[in-house]
Amino acid sequence: MLGQRQDAGRGQSDRIDKGMIMSTSTRVETRPVLGPEGVVFAVLLAISFSHFLNDTMQSLLPAIYPTLKTKFSLNFGQIGLLTFVFQVTASLLQPIVGMVTDKRPQPYSLAIGMGFTMLGLVMLSHAGSFPMLLMAAAMIGIGSSIFHPESSRVARLSSGGRHGLAQSVFQVGGNFGTAIGPVLAAFIVVPNGQGSILWFSGIALVGMVVLGLVGRWYQNRMATNRRRPRAAMHAHEPLPPKKVAVTMAILVALVFSKFFYLASISSYYTFYLIHRFGLSIQHAQLMLFVFLGAAALGTVVGGPIGDRVGRKLVIWVSILGVLPFTLALPFVGLGGTLVLSFIIGFVLSSAMPAMIVYAQELVPGRVGLISGLFFGLAFGMGGLGAAAIGLIADHYGIVVTYRLCSILPAIGLLAMFLPHIQVPRQGVDKLGREQSAGARG
Repeated sequence: MLGQRQDAGRGQSDRIDKGMIMSTSTRVETRPVLGPEGVVFAVLLAISFSHFLNDTMQSLLPAIYPTLKTKFSLNFGQIGLLTFVFQVTASLLQPIVGMVTDKRPQPYSLAIGMGFTMLGLVMLSHAGSFPMLLMAAAMIGIGSSIFHPESSRVARLSSGGRHGLAQSVFQVGGNFGTAIGPVLAAFIVVPNGQGSILWFSGIALVGMVVLGLVGRWYQNRMATNRRRPRAAMHAHEPLPPKKVAVTMAILVALVFSKFFYLASISSYYTFYLIHRFGLSIQHAQLMLFVFLGAAALGTVVGGPIGDRVGRKLVIWVSILGVLPFTLALPFVGLGGTLVLSFIIGFVLSSAMPAMIVYAQELVPGRVGLISGLFFGLAFGMGGLGAAAIGLIADHYGIVVTYRLCSILPAIGLLAMFLPHIQVPRQGVDKLGREQSAGARG
């Protein structure tokens, strides 16, 4: 009886596959399908928690820039170079890691990536010169490049078809980690000195343990998928290659506007607050925490809304909608700066989950490459932005620099040229429910 049910399931899956292929007149990407009830929340929360730990450690570097600037007599150009080395190291390797793991998934590479981050922290805590700081930043960047593509794939595998939700849950862990880093730096590193960074290596060990367990689930899931009936996941009409290339170019431009502006906040916001309002380092880092915390909340909202109303609309509203607030930010007082920074962080960050899932649907079957490319672009654009903004700040001052950066979200106008991608889910969800019912039976 069980064999007959399995054979019937395979036959039904084949009929669905053939119908979708005939409707699109092309090869359709296939993936194992679960209905929404198939979301593996334990794994999704574990990978989000690991993202939290990973980005908490990584955010310590920019959070202690004021301390390093004083200790090593760094100028803004050197601060920008430090960020450039960290983010470009991460960005250049991420697409390569993604391409490799698309062909040959590496479940336990997640823990290895966390190990590189731990090594970078150890080096950062003992660095006695600027070249050593650069080497530590490079190790942290390598850890990020290994971690992000495969962890994004795990989030998608555990999503049960709710890809926007899964991407938001995954990313919000990283955003909260980025937000908490400045607070930890303010209350641990600033009072106790550079050597106290070594204490955070314990976080890396916890992350390696969690990621080892996630890697075991990932390995078992991949083995299960090879035995499971397969159904078409992307049933939309494929776009012509030229249209795909133009759309990807628009997405890259949007990533540029988003992360170039974010670089002005993450790397220089504390200096701006100290210079303009006379805040202490600790108070400036708490203001940075407000911005980064708002960014984390925006990430939570962006993915699920994209699942419901469409990802193009979320991208459009997020990047262009923030423009009035960025234009006003350099001209308001301290209270207004606090409020506007919260709004900017919330609105601007809601775009990233939608952009990644949109690109994954645009180029199906390349989850690792797309995740690595877009996370890599995020780091790369942030690194280039930090270096360029540092040079501008050295020559024209930090206040003028913020006024120049405020117009960057205007690039969001390009979102009007993004094609609408709608993935029909009726047949897919029906098959997912039948598979779940079969599993329960």
